[in-house]
Amino acid sequence: MLGHLALVTDSTAYLPQEAVDRHRIQVVPLSVAVGDEVFAEGVEISPKDVAEALRAKHRVTTSRPSPETFTAAYRAAAEAGARGIVSVHLSAELSGTAEAAQLAAATAPIPVRVVDSRLVGMALGSCVLAAAELADALDAARAAESAGEVDGDSTEADLDRVVSAAERRAEVTNGFFYVDTLEHLRRGGRIGTAQALVGSALAVKPLLHLAGGRIEPLEKVRTASRAIARLEEIAVEHAGAQPVDIAVHHLAAEQRAEALAERLRERVPEINELYVSEVGAVIGAHVGPGLLAVVVAPVVASPR
Repeated sequence: MLGHLALVTDSTAYLPQEAVDRHRIQVVPLSVAVGDEVFAEGVEISPKDVAEALRAKHRVTTSRPSPETFTAAYRAAAEAGARGIVSVHLSAELSGTAEAAQLAAATAPIPVRVVDSRLVGMALGSCVLAAAELADALDAARAAESAGEVDGDSTEADLDRVVSAAERRAEVTNGFFYVDTLEHLRRGGRIGTAQALVGSALAVKPLLHLAGGRIEPLEKVRTASRAIARLEEIAVEHAGAQPVDIAVHHLAAEQRAEALAERLRERVPEINELYVSEVGAVIGAHVGPGLLAVVVAPVVASPR
């Protein structure tokens, strides 16, 4: 029987459910702890829950999935008929998730390629979708070639191409974001050199970006309204005239996000897909209420 290529990612990709269903993507949840209670992201705890916990000054922490969780996911994919798996995850600079996936891949019953996207949110999600679209196309091509088994060499070659599609998308994708305060990032140890901004956080509204897999400072702006206007300008500049997918993320700031998305729709000439979504509990725990982020993901041709 002809097998398929399976895609696995983690819950910080914040993919639209429709895309998850269409491409049969397995989503492995990270964990969020509020006080002593531990919850699976996207399953047992909502962004609203986390926003309320942070406002109430409760201790909120996050943790990666265990290697055993990935082992179960890979085994399930194999039992469902997969001939190979590409597992694409958030930056290893921010989490041990990719490491856990790599440990599980070593004992998986079918070939597994693990990709550290060096991104998070729909920046990661865009890489997963690029990989999934190519995987579907390759499966269709293999099915047209033969009604029998696909040999191991063909599977390895197909996995190489799908990995390349994810990595190429990652190279050109950018994420920019505004937070009301750096305090949540500081507490979680996720701001790297952005710690230099903490002392003046009350006097400025920081803009940050993903760089080298880490969260780094980008600009300091004096007011929230100016920071959001600057975030819009940066997104428009990076989109240019090329075809792009854009995602606008927020936490407890839906009206801000919808308004920003509408302005981007008017100003960016070649939007392929535009997503607006609230970040999940894991990222929410580190950025706090008021987050506004824009992901700009140029559409790239699939590798040959």
